[in-house]
Amino acid sequence: MQQQFTGRTALVTGGGSGIGRATALALAAEGALVTVAGRTQETLTQTARLIEESGGTARSVVADVSDERAVAAAVEAAVGDSGRLDFAVNNAGYDGEYQLTQDYSTDMLDTMIAINVRGTFLSMKYELKHMTAQGFGVVVNMSSGAGLVGVAGFAGYTATKAAQIGMTKSAALEVAALGVRVNALCPGLVETPMIATMDPETDPLKSLLATHPVGRIAQPHEIADAVVYLCSDKSGYITGVALPIDGGYTVP
Repeated sequence: MQQQFTGRTALVTGGGSGIGRATALALAAEGALVTVAGRTQETLTQTARLIEESGGTARSVVADVSDERAVAAAVEAAVGDSGRLDFAVNNAGYDGEYQLTQDYSTDMLDTMIAINVRGTFLSMKYELKHMTAQGFGVVVNMSSGAGLVGVAGFAGYTATKAAQIGMTKSAALEVAALGVRVNALCPGLVETPMIATMDPETDPLKSLLATHPVGRIAQPHEIADAVVYLCSDKSGYITGVALPIDGGYTVP
């Protein structure tokens, strides 16, 4: 059976674990040559090895998305000999810690802005140069349900995730007539390494769980499946959206 992304290239930032790793695996399973980028070579190597063991093709590049030169280099690595960049999933992000706004760490806020906002902006800046030049491409920015609604104790996180949605919409309008689509995904709670270390019987996790009507945390592959859909021709008329994948969290 023909894989739908055979001959395509993809870049996944924050590809060393969690949603990023699941996304890289899902894109590779559809035939894409996947480059995973992130700050830790060990976890990136693990992701690439998992892809190759499954019969896919992958490469890795160490990059801090807040560093413009590093982002430019990561995009060039993803383009490689093919001269193309078909899909880009800007997943790298920083969640921070639960803190009331009046007590919020300025350093933590600065780090969030550097990674979540500057990092997404820089990634799109260099990805879109290639995509618009070739007349095709799909960008998926990993925002959050927190970018759609307020979350007490996470003012910086909600602000930066909302900023990602705003940038997604602006970029989508800029490139819509050039064969390039830009969308955002807005997951609720997902079972990632960070969540796994939290005690489900304590706040704020317990209270956050109660806000998900389906009564469970999402699995990373469920978010990855949505990425595959947004990259596929089946979503060819979708651009500029912020799609919740949150078990009903943002419905009320």
